[in-house]
Amino acid sequence: MAEKRTLARPYAKAVFELARDGQSFARWSKLLATLSDLGADASVKAMLGSPKAAPAVRAEVLAELCAKAGEKLDQQGRNFVALLADNRRLGLLPEIAEDFERLRAEAENTLEVELVAAMPVPAEEQKRIGDALHKKLGRKITLKYVEDKTLIGGAVLRAGDLVIDGSVREKLGRLTAALIH
Repeated sequence: MAEKRTLARPYAKAVFELARDGQSFARWSKLLATLSDLGADASVKAMLGSPKAAPAVRAEVLAELCAKAGEKLDQQGRNFVALLADNRRLGLLPEIAEDFERLRAEAENTLEVELVAAMPVPAEEQKRIGDALHKKLGRKITLKYVEDKTLIGGAVLRAGDLVIDGSVREKLGRLTAALIH
């Protein structure tokens, strides 16, 4: 079977183009996040994967669940969910949402960067890191800070495929590998 990401890509691209044309990135981001969260729930996942439920029923149940979650589907949203249900692709909602966000970030020239540090990083230092990354990458940076004591010391920056690992844990791992070989 084809990889989920490969199957999700055309749907994410279609929604992205629809959102771009309608200048509704924020609305679609919120809708896809809600659908993704619902699709990840174990009981909803079981219903979506059940061969007993007709595609139209699955789409309607998902639309009702969205409304209960505070995200009422408009006609485009209903059509999208119905299309996924008809093609038995509702299980791809998390991948579609993730791919959509990647396309949106490229279009808006933004990048979400995760800063994982062993010790608290002051706000001014986080700003300096964000500014330096903006200068280096030429994109608007959204910095997300996470504290992780298992790093021992140092920090790790993750920005898409770019990983800058300056953690003590990584340095100890490299030292261990060098000593073993």
